[in-house]
Amino acid sequence: MSLRFENKTALVTGASRGIGRAVALALAAEGARIVAAARSQGALEELDDELRALGSPATLVPLDLTDVEGIDRLGGALHERHGRLDILIGNAAILGTLTPVGHIDPEEWQQVVAINVTANLRLIRAFDPLLRAAPAGRAIFTTSASSWLHKPFWGAYAASKAALECLVKAYAAEIANTSVKVNLVAPGAVATQMRAKAMPGEDPDTLARPEDVAPLFVELADVSCTRNGELIDFNDWKLRA
Repeated sequence: MSLRFENKTALVTGASRGIGRAVALALAAEGARIVAAARSQGALEELDDELRALGSPATLVPLDLTDVEGIDRLGGALHERHGRLDILIGNAAILGTLTPVGHIDPEEWQQVVAINVTANLRLIRAFDPLLRAAPAGRAIFTTSASSWLHKPFWGAYAASKAALECLVKAYAAEIANTSVKVNLVAPGAVATQMRAKAMPGEDPDTLARPEDVAPLFVELADVSCTRNGELIDFNDWKLRA
């Protein structure tokens, strides 16, 4: 029995934990070759052990996404090795400090924007040619309901995700007449380290798990997916699934 992503290559950012890790494992379970990017070498090695248990060792890429030249180098390396990229998962993000807008530290603002927006721009810039070279390239980016809920103290993170949504939707419109499909996922409240930092004291057992969200990414990554330029709310998708 063939697997749906057999002989396909998937790059996952923020792959060492949380939603990124769950998505990497879910894609690997369907046969994908995983290129796992994250800042922590140790956490990547733990992921590699799990992937090897599935019979799918990963290419590990310790990479701080503020290293935009590193993103370009990764694009060149994947071009040389595979000649294409079938799946791009732009998942890495940072929360920053939850604080009134007037108190946002300018340096921290720059860091949030660098990871949550600029790094994804550089991923698109580096990998668009490789996605177009694939028979059915798929790109999925992780956003947040905070971008439209306008909650107090979430200004920096919410603004970065709103900017990401605008960027990705513009890109999706630009590639609408190609075989590439590009979408966004808003996972909602998920039991991750970022959620625990934002909402200390919250019972994680009341939240969705990263493994619950991963099947939505798998669905959007499949060649049969015709959606493009959409923002899919996990909670809405779960009700219809």
